[in-house]
Amino acid sequence: MVGIFAVKLSMNILVTGPDGFVGTSVCRELVRSGHVVRGAQWQSAPLPDGCESVVVGDIGGKTDWRAALTGVDIVIHLAARVHVMNEVASDPLEAFRCVNVGGTRALAEAAARAGVKRFVFMSSIKVHGENTEVGEKDEGRRVKGEEDGCVVLPRAFSEADVPRPADPYGVSKWEAEQVLREIESASEMKVTVLRPPLVYGPGVKANFQKLMGAVKKGLPLPFGCVENRRSFLGLTNLTSAVIACVEHPMAGGETFVISDGEDVSSPELVRRMAVALGRRPFLLPVPLCMMRFAGRMLGKSDQVNRLFGSLVLDSSKIRQVLGWVPPSDMSSELKRLADTMR
Repeated sequence: MVGIFAVKLSMNILVTGPDGFVGTSVCRELVRSGHVVRGAQWQSAPLPDGCESVVVGDIGGKTDWRAALTGVDIVIHLAARVHVMNEVASDPLEAFRCVNVGGTRALAEAAARAGVKRFVFMSSIKVHGENTEVGEKDEGRRVKGEEDGCVVLPRAFSEADVPRPADPYGVSKWEAEQVLREIESASEMKVTVLRPPLVYGPGVKANFQKLMGAVKKGLPLPFGCVENRRSFLGLTNLTSAVIACVEHPMAGGETFVISDGEDVSSPELVRRMAVALGRRPFLLPVPLCMMRFAGRMLGKSDQVNRLFGSLVLDSSKIRQVLGWVPPSDMSSELKRLADTMR
């Protein structure tokens, strides 16, 4: 799935969140690749064949990881308090910090003490912010294609950009990254950080699932006038990247922004969903200014901006450093998702 490594050995790997959307796919591929996999769960639940289970309870600053880490070479930390649209916590930032910062610190410190060699952390592109719109001081990326010789596209986030998280979830992920680098500098354990955008594929939930369901039903969608660009990441590609970060000798100590490498508009995403589902897309040409106004009136401005704004990623670093090539494209991943919905 990735480039040729100097040596490929079977390793003992601990995966947190092994029964989740991403964790299930990662565990299955690790077992298929010949690794010994242990899944750390807050309570017992079915895991992919060949994956051992260990129950650690709730993840936080006081979680006891000793039994889970016995004999482990590599930790893949996927478990987290994830971004939610309808927050119910009285102090959202503190709630995110408890799990995503305190829990990550406790696990990483225990892993370093146990002699773990590499710690792969699933962060988020939200560390960089919510969008990559072209502003007055940012001319974006210029590519050939128009009469004047170029087209201005949204600039792309890369690992070189200064993190500017805009919500509690993004803040907690950035703080967790900083904690991991501190632990790395004081130990022999190497940390690898992945910053993906929205991940989709069989088993996806939340807004992506709702949008796919609306396309399947042939519902009218007000995306006809939207001219944004967004990067996504298929589950197959994310799983492949995680395996690369586990097996490649150059992955330790690195941070990678990662995506499919296909930047599509919201209308184009709907069209591709429709093709995968064998449906005809129903796109209404509603002016964006009207949708933004409606969003403000309904208190949904953030959701509207996320849906219709641009968020583009430059994932060239992981390709250059690890020789990683996405094994799947968006159309193929959407087809797999559509097949599960039937």
